[in-house]
Amino acid sequence: MSFSTAASLLPARFRIILASFLQGPGLPFAEVLPEQRIAAAFAEEHVSFAHEEDGIYTPAVTLWAFLSQVLFKGEQRSCIAAVSRVAVLLVGLGQQPPSGNTGAYCRARAKLSEPVLRRLTSELADGCERDLPQRWLWHGRHVKLVDGSTASMPDTPANQAQYPQPTVQRPGLGFPIARFVALLSLASGMTCDMALGPFAGKETGETALMRELLSRLNPRDILLADRYYCSYFMICLLLAAKVDFVVRLHQGRKADFRRGKPLNAGDHIVLWQRPAKPKWMDQATYDQMPQSISVREVEVAVPQPGFRVKKLVIATTLLDAKQYTRDDLAELYHRRWLAELDLFAIKVTLGMDVLRCKSPEMVRREIWACLLAYNLVRQTILNATHSHALSPRQISFTAAMQQIAAGWTAVLVMDDAAVAVLLDQQQRALVQQQVGDRPDRVEPRAIKRRPKPHKLLTKPRHEARAELLGGKR
Repeated sequence: MSFSTAASLLPARFRIILASFLQGPGLPFAEVLPEQRIAAAFAEEHVSFAHEEDGIYTPAVTLWAFLSQVLFKGEQRSCIAAVSRVAVLLVGLGQQPPSGNTGAYCRARAKLSEPVLRRLTSELADGCERDLPQRWLWHGRHVKLVDGSTASMPDTPANQAQYPQPTVQRPGLGFPIARFVALLSLASGMTCDMALGPFAGKETGETALMRELLSRLNPRDILLADRYYCSYFMICLLLAAKVDFVVRLHQGRKADFRRGKPLNAGDHIVLWQRPAKPKWMDQATYDQMPQSISVREVEVAVPQPGFRVKKLVIATTLLDAKQYTRDDLAELYHRRWLAELDLFAIKVTLGMDVLRCKSPEMVRREIWACLLAYNLVRQTILNATHSHALSPRQISFTAAMQQIAAGWTAVLVMDDAAVAVLLDQQQRALVQQQVGDRPDRVEPRAIKRRPKPHKLLTKPRHEARAELLGGKR
């Protein structure tokens, strides 16, 4: 494989993004989101700038620099650091570097619209999902994980207006906070889509955000979720879309295995009756909901010491006990924890738990840039594992991100022969970075490292500063 690194063309080409993420012609998933498709998405979303001959911050360079801010940590995450990486790239290509001022880059970054970033993220996930080999699927079917979390952002009036801090916090003492729900692929780990909203308020809960993502599921998909999503109407909406559901039974429902159609001990099919109309649903939609639905309830023992429960009940629309046994369902639900690990990779490894942008519009761009970078790292893992007897879930996401970051700029200034050697070496090294085999791992929910003994800020900073200047302690 090789890349053209002509100094006069490369900064204007989206190839720089693919090359930095260790993508190249001939790899199994290379054609899922090629350079031409990225350019077409930008054109179709009418995102175009830097047309002048000496324009530095082209859409390709701007997106490349924005994604680099996701991959690097700490001070290397700043706009100054991103501009410095652009300067290194251009000097390496024999071109004039930009000014050290970040203004031009920040203005260009603001032109990367939220729709184009979201589109690239979703198209990449959808394309990879279509091309997954059968051995990575569950019973030959695509399983999607759903889970929710939150992200905080700088305390600015604009952010507070759209994503207000929790009402229990006094003004000046909290941070704006957004709630999001992510739809993830069990096989590849990619983010298929995400719904975002305020942390509190009408129709801002996880199930409300999940309803926004229902159209992103395909017939014959299986949705895997925790008990929070277990509701009559969620199951009805999924069945209407020809999507099956595997979820832990909500604590508000009690399984009575003396009722219904028995399949095995602790395994039966029971009719759930339609409950009263919820506030979020209009009457016309409620009237179209079935009066009852058939749900299979399966009791699963949890014999491992250290787990919080000794048994749980799985509710599912997979009614065929011969095709989907109790052990199959138990193993599948056990893998729901991968959603937590994926969110950890997104929020902690890639740093999306604390966002940096000061306006809600840029916050949303930052989130989608993070998710696009996450999916591109996952694509690199898919390429590395496709020809090996490995699952993408066996490769360390952190190790893949570190390898990509190590060659982020260097790969773009090498000649084709050096690039081929580097990519081959990194592909081989990546399959050796496997996560530990730790089935049923149990760890205390506590940390050993003590936090620094700073006092908590109990009043707005300007008031605390005024007291210090006034001699009060």
